[in-house]
Amino acid sequence: MAIDLAALRARFPALATGLAFFDGPGGTQTPSPVADAIAATLTGPLSNRGTVSPSELNAERAVAGFRAAYTDLLNVPANGVVHGRSATQLTYDFSRHLAMTWNAGDEIVLSRLDHDANVRPWIQAAERAGVTVRWIEIAPETTELDLGSYERALTPRTRLVAVTAASNVLGTKPPVRRIADRAHEVGALVYVDGVHYAAHHLVDVPALGADMFVCSPYKFLGPHCGVLAAAPKFLATLRPDKLLPSPDTVPERFEFGTLPYEILAGATAAVDFLAELDPGTGASRRESLTRSLESLHAHERTLRAQLQEGVDLLGDAITVHSKAADRTPTLLMTLEGRGAREAQAHLAARGVVAPAGSFYAHEPFTALKLEGPALRAGLAPYNTTGDVARFLDGLADFL
Repeated sequence: MAIDLAALRARFPALATGLAFFDGPGGTQTPSPVADAIAATLTGPLSNRGTVSPSELNAERAVAGFRAAYTDLLNVPANGVVHGRSATQLTYDFSRHLAMTWNAGDEIVLSRLDHDANVRPWIQAAERAGVTVRWIEIAPETTELDLGSYERALTPRTRLVAVTAASNVLGTKPPVRRIADRAHEVGALVYVDGVHYAAHHLVDVPALGADMFVCSPYKFLGPHCGVLAAAPKFLATLRPDKLLPSPDTVPERFEFGTLPYEILAGATAAVDFLAELDPGTGASRRESLTRSLESLHAHERTLRAQLQEGVDLLGDAITVHSKAADRTPTLLMTLEGRGAREAQAHLAARGVVAPAGSFYAHEPFTALKLEGPALRAGLAPYNTTGDVARFLDGLADFL
C-alpha cells in the first residue's frame, strides 16, 4: 500500500497557503482532526477529573485516551506514559528525580550528538550532586558516534547514559540498543531522547533498551507537549517532590498540577491520524501504525534521495554535514561564502520554509567546528517531490 498524498495534504489547513515546509524537525504543521479534537475537548463540557458529572468524565476520558494512544505508539503500558509540557521539561524533572539517587563519585555519560535538552539538565544535576560527566564523542568524518570513546567513558561507576535516538540537526541514528546493552552491563540506566526519532519511526521502547524514552507530539503532527515512556515498575522506584494531596500513583506522581485535557486529546488525535496514513485492515491501532509508518518511511526515503541528489548537483558551494549511513530525512548544510540566514530569507521569499540556526544542538556544532548558523532541510509526511524541486530551485537561484 501507499499514502494518498493528495488526500493527506487536504487535511492540513496550513498547506492551503502554498508554502513548502522543510522545518519538520522543529515542529510539523497540524492537521484539522488534531485541532478539532482540541476544540471539542475544550468546549466539552469540561472540568477537573472525576466520576460523577459529564464534564468530569470527559476529563477522565481525555487522560485515558492519551495513555492508550501512547501505549500503542511507544509499546509501553498505559501507566508508563507520563505527560509533560515539553521534552525539555520532562528531562529536567527526571534529572532531578534521578539525581536524588546519585552520590559524589558517581559518573554519567552524555553524547556530543545530542540536542542540549538531553545534555544541560544532566550536567547541571551532576554538578549539584558532585557527579562526573564523561562523553561519547562524534567521529567528524562520518557524523556518527565514536563507540570507542563510549567504551572508554563507561565504568562500573556509571549511573546513567543519556543519548539521542536521532540527531535533530544531522539525522544520525546511533545504535541505541547496542549502547543500552553495554550500559546495562555496568548497571547504568539509559535515557533516550527520541524527539526526532519518533517523527520518522514506529517506536518500541523495550526493543531499544531504553529505561526512559522521551518524545514530543508536535514533531509528529500533534500539539505542543512532551511524553515520557518507561516501565511502570521502574517509575515506582522514583520518589519525586510533589504536593502532599496530589496522587502518589504511577504515572500521576510525575504530572504536577491539573493536566491540559485538550492537549492530551490533540496528542491522541495525532496518533490516530498517523495510524490512518495508509488505510488498511489492521486488527489494532499498533498494527495500523506499523503499516502506516512503513509507508511513510518509503515516501520519505524517496524524497530524501531526491533532495540529496539535487544538493549534490549544486556542487562544492554547499557542504553537507549529514553523513551518517543510517539517518533520518534531515540535511544540515553550510554555503561557501554565503550566510545561512540569507539563504533562509531567499527561500522564504519564494514560499519555501527552511530554517537556519544551530537548533539547540550546541554539542554537535561545537564538535564539528561549525561557526555560525547552518541551513537545515527536514522532511515531514506532507512533503512532495514538487516541494523538494522548489527547495532545490530556490537554493540554486541563491547560489
